Amino acid sequence: MRTVYLGTSEFAVVVLERLAASDHRPQLVVTRPDRPRGRGRRLAPPPVAEAARALGIEVAQPEKVNGWEARELIAAARPDAVVVCAFGALIDEPLLSAHEMLNVHPSLLPRWRGAAPIERAIEAGDEVTGVSIMRPVLEMDAGPVCLAREEAIRPDDDFGVLSRRLAELGGDLLVEALDRRPEFVDQPDEGVTIAPKVDAADRRLDPERRGAVELERRVRALTPHVGTWVELPELERLGVRRARAISGEGDPLPAVGEPGTLGAGADGRLLLACAPGVLELCEVQPAGGRPMPAADWLRGRGADLLREAGSSGVQAGRGLDR
Repeated sequence: MRTVYLGTSEFAVVVLERLAASDHRPQLVVTRPDRPRGRGRRLAPPPVAEAARALGIEVAQPEKVNGWEARELIAAARPDAVVVCAFGALIDEPLLSAHEMLNVHPSLLPRWRGAAPIERAIEAGDEVTGVSIMRPVLEMDAGPVCLAREEAIRPDDDFGVLSRRLAELGGDLLVEALDRRPEFVDQPDEGVTIAPKVDAADRRLDPERRGAVELERRVRALTPHVGTWVELPELERLGVRRARAISGEGDPLPAVGEPGTLGAGADGRLLLACAPGVLELCEVQPAGGRPMPAADWLRGRGADLLREAGSSGVQAGRGLDR
């Protein structure tokens, strides 16, 4: 089957590679224009553009995928199906109706429609998620589904680990859908949840308002691609790359202080008092620095802060309302 592939992210790269190895190798890959990336903000192509060129597939990077130039490029490839996966822009009419379309969506629809289904599933404490192959419609992720398969969310899964498994599953399901052509079934009206895009507020850990279990899930949901942080005195930010919730159930609750207090435990662990519970910060990243074990930070900058704060510990997160 002749296909055209629309995708942008690392997730979409994994699906593209699986599709390219099948009988449905894309004739054309359409992705987003080059954008500034990294600390130096240098102009760079999206991951899918690099992967498609490495695979020897023609690449187009139109400014507007719904514009007439992009529509003509896609039509010229004469696709039997257009596949969409983590493209990062809504497909609108008349492109939406011009070709048969399949979308690879990393959730069990109708749960977690929207831009951040993997993050929201981890953050909510879901025990299972999955991938759905659906037909795009004007309403976001509301189209009928032809295939869906579950994937367990493991207790130590972060975004990077889970998204890789879901991408591999998505690639297999997409090829299966193109091979078998299963019937599309409308999504039920019940059970719809929305997965909004991750914004700056999601990255802040607020121990005075949220419990340790919830904050641990947030850290996992936003690692390694976005990252979370806790605010220290003088508006200094300490990135949190890995954390462990201590709820007090079967695990003694260390004495740290009031919610929002960051301190060192008697055993040298970096601990953040939450409401309720305690969050052990296992791996941190100082502003402008590299990720490091929390114990290393405690021997350096952390030691200075705690010495200045005295026995009360550092008051973290107090600036989150500003």
